[in-house]
Amino acid sequence: MDNRNEVRAFLTSRRAKLSTQQAGIPAHGSRRVAGLRRGEVAALAGVSVEYYTRLERGNLGGASDSVLEAVARALQLDETEIAHLHHLARAAGPTPARVRARRDKAPEVRPAIRRVLESMTGVPAFLRNHRFDILAANSLGMALYAPMFAASAALPVNSMRFSFLNPHAQAFYPDWAQVGRSAVAALRIAAAQHPHDQQLMNLIGELSMRSDTFRTWWAAQDVYMHRHGVKRFRHPTVGELELAYEGLELSGDEGLTIVTYSAEPGTPSGDGLALLATWAATQETGSRL
Repeated sequence: MDNRNEVRAFLTSRRAKLSTQQAGIPAHGSRRVAGLRRGEVAALAGVSVEYYTRLERGNLGGASDSVLEAVARALQLDETEIAHLHHLARAAGPTPARVRARRDKAPEVRPAIRRVLESMTGVPAFLRNHRFDILAANSLGMALYAPMFAASAALPVNSMRFSFLNPHAQAFYPDWAQVGRSAVAALRIAAAQHPHDQQLMNLIGELSMRSDTFRTWWAAQDVYMHRHGVKRFRHPTVGELELAYEGLELSGDEGLTIVTYSAEPGTPSGDGLALLATWAATQETGSRL
């Protein structure tokens, strides 16, 4: 995939966000551009203006790690943005044959992973891939995300489609804007890591066509990693929940992550999670009758 547009948009957006004051550059007179000029970034990175211009036009192929680090320092990128820049640079190179051969292959959920999910009886948990498809979930995970799973009779469902295309999503997430922005920023990282995944590109295209909000946030070029944090839910059965989440990447299964949610026992959210477990058990019992 030709990712020059992605590179151009990312570097341009980061340059526009950095002021001369932040960069330690004396400001002289009025400026016609937002943020730094290309020449100023080039000087801070220690490269020629011509070379930096070539990079910003999307020609990252062949750029050394030292050059990328210099550009990252000049633009004051954070850890996640630096990793994203390196992913874009790798994607700009030739595609290894082994990647081309497996890019459309659906990952298999190993029985051991299913057993791990099922053993997590006290916490909601599910397995997702880099496209944010939910490939498997335990009963409490299904119960927590009942509005999302209700949209489809079978797995996988896609949390991105739920967040931006399902009318129940904004009621389900009290902080929907924050959740949506971080989700888009995480999807952008996935796109840089898997630039030859046509299904992923199709998902991004679908969301861009059908959601004005997604299209606006995608254009912002922000990047974010879902490692851990706190998320609020407004569950239709048990009400408000504030849960800590952890993203556990499976090193032996590329692109697969187990996501868990938990709450401190004795807190309102802990009691709500216990009530959700009871509700989930009654749902399972009812389905067997």
